[in-house]
Amino acid sequence: MALSISLRSNLIKPLTALAASSSSHRLRRPFSSSSADDATVITIETSLPFIGHKCEPPSRNVETTPKELLGFFRDMALMRRMEIASDSLYKAKLIRGFCHLYDGQEAVAVGMEAAITRKDCIITAYRDHCIYLGRGGTLFECFSELMGRRTGCSKGKGGSMHFYKKENGFYGGHGIVGAQIPLGCGLAFAQKYSKDETVTFALYGDGAANQGQLFEALNMAALWDLPAILVCENNHYGMGTAEWKAAKNPAYYKRGDYVPGLKVDGMDALAVKQACRFAKEHALKNGPIILEMDTYRYHGHSMSDPGSTYRTRDEISGVRQERDPIERVRKLILSHELSTESELKSIEKELRGQVDDAIGKAKESPMPDPSELFTNVYVKGYGIEKWEEQIGKKSEGCYHEILKSTKIFPEPYQNK
Repeated sequence: MALSISLRSNLIKPLTALAASSSSHRLRRPFSSSSADDATVITIETSLPFIGHKCEPPSRNVETTPKELLGFFRDMALMRRMEIASDSLYKAKLIRGFCHLYDGQEAVAVGMEAAITRKDCIITAYRDHCIYLGRGGTLFECFSELMGRRTGCSKGKGGSMHFYKKENGFYGGHGIVGAQIPLGCGLAFAQKYSKDETVTFALYGDGAANQGQLFEALNMAALWDLPAILVCENNHYGMGTAEWKAAKNPAYYKRGDYVPGLKVDGMDALAVKQACRFAKEHALKNGPIILEMDTYRYHGHSMSDPGSTYRTRDEISGVRQERDPIERVRKLILSHELSTESELKSIEKELRGQVDDAIGKAKESPMPDPSELFTNVYVKGYGIEKWEEQIGKKSEGCYHEILKSTKIFPEPYQNK
């Protein structure tokens, strides 16, 4: 038991100790700018250095602008508010089924978007709400999908784990652990075949990092020099299991062996931006690379997990105080006098109103028609149409007959 406690403290210590060492100089980061204009270039040093595996890490000095920093603050604050509201909706039973929240990890979503275009592809696991929002999705579409409404991004049929926006290069939202990684490498194969100079970011958690399909897909990507960037969002717990209990070597950026890797402070949006820009340039020239984002989730694994049985509340509050991605950007904005505290609070109030409005609108949206059960399952002409031919009926009556024969719905619905 003593050994377990010792190992666990060694895991947690770097999280809080590194944060504490960086927090003392956060407001003394070197800046260089000539005015407060939105387009003025500001150079900021990342909180922590990048650590490379088989590659030379990028510079810690990241160029940004007042407009980008304020945009980071707004986008992350909106994501945080959306996830907090989703927590309340789940507890009110307006969201059902599985629900995995992203609060704490927002810097990964916004930093990645800042480095790429919508022609680049992103595919992720089931903690996908904020990634979808970053890809250009709307709050209304998010809450509609979460509540199973037909106006949702997947027509109310996907729920929390299956957000999707192909037109913006977002390919889900996948519930099977690690399954999105080979799919992401497939997207990268298509990109290389098309010669369109774009890349795919395939995101997965530390809990999926030991999956065999990851290494099979990575091997093929390396053989073919595919523009695939594998992003391990290491929040240090796979469900309720700490990384040191699940992985002999939790240095996930090194796990590609022959594939280069980079460890990144995933709570620093500017570090994420710099790393993703570096990774895109690398992948287009040399093939796959692994990014390990050292991040943290404040909620439990899912809404059924209180998140406090396998970690202490002091650990969670310590990360909030020292490494929170929104607070980091807030301090940068204030220290460089790009905005005032009251102005930032006004932005947060405005965002709360936007979230509340979207929830109200989503609640009023209709549920999917029962016929939607049979769409997007078979190739057109080989699904529900065949049933209609056999039963000899059309429209809703046909669907009721099918539902009776397959016993999908209980008796009260069948008798309608």
